Amino acid sequence: MTATFTSTIRNAGLALAFAASISAVSSTAGFAFSAEAQQMCTGDAFRLCSSEIPNIPAITSCMISKRASLSSGCRTVMDRDMAAQRSGKLAAQ
Repeated sequence: MTATFTSTIRNAGLALAFAASISAVSSTAGFAFSAEAQQMCTGDAFRLCSSEIPNIPAITSCMISKRASLSSGCRTVMDRDMAAQRSGKLAAQ
């Protein structure tokens, strides 16, 4: 029972760290992931890029470089968010 509790706490902490890192990306790297992307991509981040946590730019780079391995839901929302971000930057220039 203690191992299960410890595992649950560890997983919750990792999920929180990922959510915080994605949130911070919007202010540090200029790319804002939506809440939907955070929800859809947390599992992929742990599966594909866990070694990069808590390095926010590295997580972002990892997720983009492993786009082909992302779940379809994550890939869809990341593509949509990236396109929206690009169009916003282009409009500002």
